[in-house]
Amino acid sequence: MTSTPATDAYDSLPDAVTEIFGEDATAEHAYDLLTVDVPATAWIAALETARDRLGCTYFDWLSAVDEPGTGFRVCAHVAAPAHGKVRRLLIRTTVPHDAAVLPTAVGVYSGAAWHERETHEMFGIGFEGHPHLVPLLLPDGFEGHPLRKDFVLAARVAKAWPGAKEPGESEHGGPKRRTMLPPGVPDPNEWGPLKGQLPPAPTRPARAARAAGDRPVRRARSVS
Repeated sequence: MTSTPATDAYDSLPDAVTEIFGEDATAEHAYDLLTVDVPATAWIAALETARDRLGCTYFDWLSAVDEPGTGFRVCAHVAAPAHGKVRRLLIRTTVPHDAAVLPTAVGVYSGAAWHERETHEMFGIGFEGHPHLVPLLLPDGFEGHPLRKDFVLAARVAKAWPGAKEPGESEHGGPKRRTMLPPGVPDPNEWGPLKGQLPPAPTRPARAARAAGDRPVRRARSVS
């Protein structure tokens, strides 16, 4: 297979990441995928480098992950489908929760338009310069961004989860464990139609430390 400048540059990663993407960039191979992290100020430049220097002309998808205490990690997956082997690349950057804005990637990959619209409505991330940054999936009048970790699952406050019962609540018997609220579901006494009307949630008693001599005696297994 004949080598090209684009394949040579791609194959030099992750070692040559600062030479290709700038001194603040980092790269690693994980789960059979090459990932490059760049600062938000280098987001568009990194996408242009991937397209023009690495030959990643195919845009696959763009989305984000909400990482509490860190910010929103925005990811773009692109590829170079050439010479019988697809070279995949994930480019990531991070924006803070209180300033979640990036320049649009539509000028680099036109296919990013719908993905940025979805990411905008699901996470509340702005993409400056986007030609039509309007809701894509959610109904008109929907409030909030449902893929943020702090988004309140109001339906689970108004109505309990309709799945299997907790231990101790079915015909199988057994002790009932403490009911725990899944992520996104607030205490119904603090949010929702029953706010302030319920008794305090029960707390689990602290487990006392067991003395060394109190350990149960292990019975020896008899050999038949």
